[in-house]
Amino acid sequence: MSETQTTDVIVIGAGAVGENVAGRVVQKGLSAVLVESDLVGGECSYWACMPSKALLRPGTVLNAARAVAGAREAVTGAIDPQQVLARRTSFTSNWDDSSQEEWVESAGIRLERGWAVVSGEREVTVDRKDGSKITYRANQAVVLATGSTPTIPPIDGLADLDYWTTRDATSSTDVPASLAVLGGGVAGVELAQAYARLGAEVTVIARSGILGNYPREATDLVLAALRDEGITVLTDTATNAVRKEGGAFVLDVGDAATVTAERLLVSTGRHPHTTGLGLEELGIDAKKIRSDATGLVPDAGGWLYAVGDAGGRVQLTHQGKYEARMTADAIGARANGTLGDTAEDWSPYTATADEVAVPQVVFTDPEIAMVGRTLEQARKDGVNVSETSLPIAVAGSSLHGDDYTGWAQIVVDEDRKVLVGVTFAGPEVSEMLHSATIAIVGEVPLDRLWHAVPAYPTVSEVWLRLLEKYGM
Repeated sequence: MSETQTTDVIVIGAGAVGENVAGRVVQKGLSAVLVESDLVGGECSYWACMPSKALLRPGTVLNAARAVAGAREAVTGAIDPQQVLARRTSFTSNWDDSSQEEWVESAGIRLERGWAVVSGEREVTVDRKDGSKITYRANQAVVLATGSTPTIPPIDGLADLDYWTTRDATSSTDVPASLAVLGGGVAGVELAQAYARLGAEVTVIARSGILGNYPREATDLVLAALRDEGITVLTDTATNAVRKEGGAFVLDVGDAATVTAERLLVSTGRHPHTTGLGLEELGIDAKKIRSDATGLVPDAGGWLYAVGDAGGRVQLTHQGKYEARMTADAIGARANGTLGDTAEDWSPYTATADEVAVPQVVFTDPEIAMVGRTLEQARKDGVNVSETSLPIAVAGSSLHGDDYTGWAQIVVDEDRKVLVGVTFAGPEVSEMLHSATIAIVGEVPLDRLWHAVPAYPTVSEVWLRLLEKYGM
């Protein structure tokens, strides 16, 4: 018979999103239990955002030095793969979460290491790693912050093979001689470039194009860069079957063609990790969860919340942490009776930016940085929009690197004369993205934005050129 205790909030999943929910509800005066079966800190800290960007950064820095006369002559060596892998490992604390565990304790959160099942209304049972069980009953809320899991395509032969997922690719202790990457999304393309720069012969196989959620002009710059670096990119190419021959992966692709590689990375998307939590027994379809803007799961009784990837809204760590802040505040407000079932857009309790102002970066070299809606998305949403775009060719870009190549676009709501979408593509353009995010979230009128003067000579001068071309 398991022990039973009571708390205000139970959070399942101690990744960045779950930590933010638990920490913030405690700040609101509520008690919280955080349940985790793996490393505290989650996917982003140990197998995604941080290690993948650590793998990419050395190559980007080296390429930037080679792009400037005077600096390129000083570059006499090549990347040291083992040093890159060692630096990557330092960012994961060698996959040791003791510092995160210390933070949880210092924040006044109770940590349970084990596997959680929602065993009833406002009730979670944890199978602890020591073999014991404990059941918690929540006075206020149960929050699912369980993240996502890779989506593996039903390709003949794949299920029986020892392929890599992104976890394996970001934690590998060596560099394969050759790598096939199945999937042309953000993670696949980033890791393809990282491993190519570490010395692997890389082939990317994409069912359609690469980076399909971004404007074509931006993705074309990335595609050209990948190919210039010797990466083979097969677009509009189906993978029909996979097998092993002599220790190598052999992929049957396209029309009777094959790709052979020492390792295979399957990076074909992710889906919310919400099954196996006992939700079905409560009449909740775990595969169709989409939380509302306060994080509340509709038709689940008013006590179940889902945030981050588990909420089915936006699969980005920074948006998940944003949702966590809003959800924690909503739980606190509902606990003290100051918030009802719904909340207004842009209030302290709603993740409204999820719908209209999501910033996202592809950390390839060149980068793509985008916030808000593309031209096509805005038109699909019924917005009367126009598009203005141009190459990034200003004094700041020419100083940044010889033969700098970039592209920028603004999407304007013509009825309100405000920006609803901005995209930059080029070396290190991610550092310009927050200005665009502020303009969209703040709904800054173009005639006021015209007075935001970019410093000279910086790459941000492209803002002036975009507005001039628009007609300001």
